[in-house]
Amino acid sequence: MTAPTVSSAQQAEYGKVSTSKEIGRLIARKRKEIGLKQEIAAGLSDVGTKFLSQLENGKETAEIGKALQVLSKLGLELYIFPRSANPLKGK
Repeated sequence: MTAPTVSSAQQAEYGKVSTSKEIGRLIARKRKEIGLKQEIAAGLSDVGTKFLSQLENGKETAEIGKALQVLSKLGLELYIFPRSANPLKGK
């Protein structure tokens, strides 16, 4: 399955996140963009459907390891850097 082309307007909606709700929203959005139902995405990520649902709904106590598995399987990456070194600053 090839990922659909993402327009520059869609790419602009990805980026800095500050809350678990924002992470969940972006995960759900990406899953829907590539046309996967929660059950399928959960299976591909080796997590339960309940976990994925809670993650997408912004559960603050979601296990970070499992969340990283989901991000990876959906083709999303997480970067962490000091604010002073923000490579996106000014864009």
